[in-house]
Amino acid sequence: MVIMPDHLHLIAGFNKMPGIKHTIQTFKRYHARNEGVVWQSGFFEHRLRNDAEFTEKFHYVLFNPVRKQLVNDAREWPYKFCRGYF
Repeated sequence: MVIMPDHLHLIAGFNKMPGIKHTIQTFKRYHARNEGVVWQSGFFEHRLRNDAEFTEKFHYVLFNPVRKQLVNDAREWPYKFCRGYF
């Protein structure tokens, strides 16, 4: 997970019930009410079908702060959680 100033990127698995839509809506509602977070509307999901797709999306997520010129190196971004990668 990488938390950006106005959104976040997350690679996660979801149970079929209640499903991704309900889970994301509940998460966003909770943080909007309790933390005052103003979220972008909606969300985008992508199913990762193989290791190559996982690797591609993992690097996309990790390097988002670099592409947005918030840091020069992805390791400098403090708002991330990468189990087993750093």
